[in-house]
Amino acid sequence: AIGFEVKVEVMVPDKEKESLSPNGKVSPIAACKANGSTKHVEDRPITVEPYQNPKDMVEVAVCHMNELQDGQMREVDVGYGKALLIKERGEYCAIGHKCPHYGAPLVKGVLNNGRVRCPWHGACFNVATGDIEDFPGLDSLPKFQVRIEKEKVMVRASKQALQSQKKVKRMARCALLSDCNNSNTNVLIIGAGPAGLVCAETLRQEGFTDRIVMCTMETHLPYDRPKLSKSLECQVEQITLRSKEFFSLYDIEVQTEREMVSVDVKNKMVRFKDADGLVPKPLQCRGADLENVYQLRTPEDANHIVKLASNRNAVIVGASFIGMEVAAYLTDKAHSVSVIGIENIPFRKVLGEKVGRSIMKMFETNRVKFYMQNEVSELRGQDGKVKEVVLKSGKVLRADVCVVGAGVVPATLFLKQSGINMDSKGFLPVNKLMQTNVPGVFAAGDVVTFPLAFRNNKKVNVGHWQMAHMHGRIAALNMLGGGIEIKTVPYFWTAMFGKSVRYAGHGEGFDDVIIQGDLDERKFVAFYTNDEVIAVSSMNYDPIVSKVAEVMASGRTIKKRDIFVMSGYQGIWGKGG
Repeated sequence: AIGFEVKVEVMVPDKEKESLSPNGKVSPIAACKANGSTKHVEDRPITVEPYQNPKDMVEVAVCHMNELQDGQMREVDVGYGKALLIKERGEYCAIGHKCPHYGAPLVKGVLNNGRVRCPWHGACFNVATGDIEDFPGLDSLPKFQVRIEKEKVMVRASKQALQSQKKVKRMARCALLSDCNNSNTNVLIIGAGPAGLVCAETLRQEGFTDRIVMCTMETHLPYDRPKLSKSLECQVEQITLRSKEFFSLYDIEVQTEREMVSVDVKNKMVRFKDADGLVPKPLQCRGADLENVYQLRTPEDANHIVKLASNRNAVIVGASFIGMEVAAYLTDKAHSVSVIGIENIPFRKVLGEKVGRSIMKMFETNRVKFYMQNEVSELRGQDGKVKEVVLKSGKVLRADVCVVGAGVVPATLFLKQSGINMDSKGFLPVNKLMQTNVPGVFAAGDVVTFPLAFRNNKKVNVGHWQMAHMHGRIAALNMLGGGIEIKTVPYFWTAMFGKSVRYAGHGEGFDDVIIQGDLDERKFVAFYTNDEVIAVSSMNYDPIVSKVAEVMASGRTIKKRDIFVMSGYQGIWGKGG
């Protein structure tokens, strides 16, 4: 059942004067940007700034002006909640004190050059406005007023903002629904992951008032996918990123259960029936089609896995981050948990042998059995359901549920005849503006290779949740002719047994790992180097990873000789660049 068609990306308006991107090409929808404002239509008002009710305001003296040194942050009580008070370059400002992503205390983060970086997952916020500048997360922080009275620092804030600790940026809507439906400047976003969602929101934040359509193969609205493997029993309502009402309010159409068949770039049409993003690699062995064999992709998959594993035997095929997170979650629920991996140590290629071995020991302490340097030969079933996993070594494992986490491949086959360039692995190469080789077509997220600025613009594929957010924002800004280049530093995290590993940078090609701290105590920082630091990971060592990410983001390099620990404080200095 095909037949559904929609215009892709945009028809170029019939005007002489157009905005140009740095490569000299016309940005096809730049003329549709309302330059920061939107058309006001009486029955379709745009949103107004929140927290403007005078009765909602409270003002409190939070400290003496000499109590805060330059470059310091402090959580202060404003009566109805806390704020983050900051003094930088002699100026005071106050914003929300919790990261809107997962609620991390920003006072423990990194303050640098007008922004604060979250200590947990690396999101960055402008200290003057509260606006989010790097990801993950969708919302910004509320900004509070600060003044000095008789050498006391006074903070004036909205009670609602103090309680919510987050702010949705001002966004446009379609000027008129009839105008949107008949517009020649439709934007079609294929895929509703973080790249697509941030792209759509950024367009509205920048004043785009024409039609935006997001199409996804999923049955659900965009949700927080990293939580699937970390907390398998989450209900979709708990992890949905934006509500149905949000999309309706800002005129972002989300069409679910739409499978893409082909893209006709010349005629700007998409035919639907293979979805954008990454898809798990299936097992290539006999019995792979048995029941209770899962590739974790949806909340329903996650819930079924937990139910089937309860007091039974779970086998995880693949020692990837997703596979290991699932294994960790199931240890106190399943009778047994086994992990099969091709490498001799989990995460060796990314985190290094010593860190990988330390994490492996943590799993073994929690009753997880490893069958490394091994592969699946066959799945055996009973009554159509998996009962045994046979390894190529000859070992037979009992299995009531089998979870396959053996890697992913880009789902881009539907673009094969489109004229959009793909590399030999199926990834879509883009430039610094997230543009493909086809004018008016941008790509973002897990399916792209892009130039990584801090690694001398090396073309890389980075499948991080944070990176997909930034891709989506950069793509949207350049659809509008912004000429904004991608410059963010990759940042990801994993959580297992209540411990979090944080990672920043891109360690591909590292030839040495310098470890500070104690691996056995699970308190360490590891620097991945090839003459200079190209990545860092840590456990129980916050905010070192965010500190290093901030140094990398500033364009400075970190040499091996610059790595040190002094008086119990984790410090890292960047020189050169």
